[in-house]
Amino acid sequence: MSEPIGLFGGTFDPVHFGHLRLAEEAIAQLGLGGVRWIPAGNPPHRGTPQVTAEQRLAMVLRSTADNPRFSVDPAEVEATAPSYTVHTLERLRRELGSEQPLVLLVGADAFAGLTSWHRWQDILALTHVAVSHRPGFPVEIGSLPTALADAYGKRRLADIGGLKVAPAGRIVTFAMTQLAISATQIRKLLANQLSARYLLPDSVLDYISSHSLYRNP
Repeated sequence: MSEPIGLFGGTFDPVHFGHLRLAEEAIAQLGLGGVRWIPAGNPPHRGTPQVTAEQRLAMVLRSTADNPRFSVDPAEVEATAPSYTVHTLERLRRELGSEQPLVLLVGADAFAGLTSWHRWQDILALTHVAVSHRPGFPVEIGSLPTALADAYGKRRLADIGGLKVAPAGRIVTFAMTQLAISATQIRKLLANQLSARYLLPDSVLDYISSHSLYRNP
């Protein structure tokens, strides 16, 4: 089989260094061939983003342009239906084939809520799942909902080499450098005309400035 492909979905409202570092460390720690970024067009689990899907896509394209191991998938932005992860994975399976190992990248908080995702059990049949966590704070099986704890116990993989053996179905965890950066924090700074420099790439800040994004009315 070919190297696993990481899948990194999100609203990216806006994309920042925390996102970029997670994708970079996932490649190194999980042995990925690269990471495909998938900005959500119409995210069903969150409120309406403050800027358009096309603007969020443009910011992701700018932030990832200089990394050859990153690619950007615009399909969800171009679609009108809600961006359910399971539907995205089904589309990618049609595009990439049933044998390509895929690894969905999620944070520990998002993983803990996986059972609330649309057809969550089908997600585990379509992709591996890699859960990032703070150093020293691994995923605790006892803190997970019962159904998810059961799936985690059965599917957990200790050796990342196993991600290459099958196209989907396993769960791994990895510690990543903790950057206390959030999109909410950035939007709040920008709304109050305060500096968000060094929290996100200059190319993204320039785009935000030139399009007058995240400003209070």
